[in-house]
Order: sequence, then C-alpha cells, then structure tokens
Amino acid sequence: MLTDNDHKRIADAITLAESKTSGEIFCVLAHEVSRYREVPLVWASAAALLLPALAVLAGFDPFSANWGDISTRELLTTYSLLQAALFLAVALIVAQPPVRRLMTPRFLKRHRVRQMARHHFAAGGARLSHAEPHILIYASLADRQVELVAHDAIHRAVGDGPWNAAVAAVTAGMKARRPADGFIRAIEICGEALAAHFPSDGHAKNVLPTDILET
Repeated sequence: MLTDNDHKRIADAITLAESKTSGEIFCVLAHEVSRYREVPLVWASAAALLLPALAVLAGFDPFSANWGDISTRELLTTYSLLQAALFLAVALIVAQPPVRRLMTPRFLKRHRVRQMARHHFAAGGARLSHAEPHILIYASLADRQVELVAHDAIHRAVGDGPWNAAVAAVTAGMKARRPADGFIRAIEICGEALAAHFPSDGHAKNVLPTDILET
C-alpha cells in the first residue's frame, strides 16, 4: 500500500513532530479491518424473506394460477425451495468483495474501524505510563474510514478541532490515492497541537515506533 519512500517520509514527519513535544504519535494503515462475513447472510436472509412478500403486495397472486393437482404440501415445498435458491443466489453475489464492501452499512464499518483503532491504541499505550500523552492515527483503505484516538489529557487540553482536521487530511489523502501525504499532514496537525500543550522536556522517548504499521 505504501512505498519504502512513503514509510521514510512518514517516519521523518513523526520524528520532527515528536522533537517539539513530550508526546508521541504512531500510525497504522490497514487494508481492511474485517471480512464482514455476516453481511452476505443478512442480505440473503432479507431477500429470501421479504422479496416474496413484496411480490404479493405488488399484485402477484400465487393462488390465482392454475396449479392443476399440486397439493398444498407440494406448493409449500416449491415455495421453500425458491426461497432457498434466492437466499443462496443473493449470498453468493454479496459475498464478492467489491459488492460486500458496497453493501456493508457505513455505521458497521465505522464501528469495526473504531474497535480496531482502540485495540492498537491500548496495545501501544501499554508501553507508556498513564501520564505520557500519545496519539494514534488509524486508517482503513477498503473501509474508507479514519479514526484518531488520543490520550485523555490531550482531549481535555486540545479539544476536537485539530483531530477533525487531522482525520480530514488522511481522508483526503486516501481519496486522492496519496495516503502518505494525508498521514504526513495529519502528523503535522497533531504535532502542532501536542507542542502547544505538551512541549518538549528535552528528552526524546521514542517508545512507540516512528514507522507506520501496515496490516
């Protein structure tokens, strides 16, 4: 997803930003946070249950057709088989990655990205004391979602303005197919906010990696 030069540029941006603050910044770029395996099943179930009913509401009357000597049991069996075929067809179609991503609700993507970002934030924060401010910039390319997680002390001091701007920068970079540029701009924004409220104490910690993690 990123070239070696992109990794170097991002690492240099983090190093420069952290030279002006006692806080730390780390970045993660994921291709996709989840397979969303439940999405094809949900759409297939909805289609199998709702489409026949919608067909009846639209005017289709199965009892008006001439079914000859077909019994009620045979009619219900045929209906069940048609439902199963409809379920299978929709499930197979939605299971295709491009279709699955398109059919996955935005709120579910955001929830999964937020969960994964908080997992990485907690893992990174385990290396630091509770008093050391740190920020995670997390993005998922396939999900087109960006999440910024910051230490509580940073949130209280800075507010939401810089974080919204940083998220917008990464989002713009992904849309332009230049994710490295988006991350670098976001790092600059976060670095400025950290430097204003948590200036450097003269001792660079570098506990968290400066190289962006790709997953």
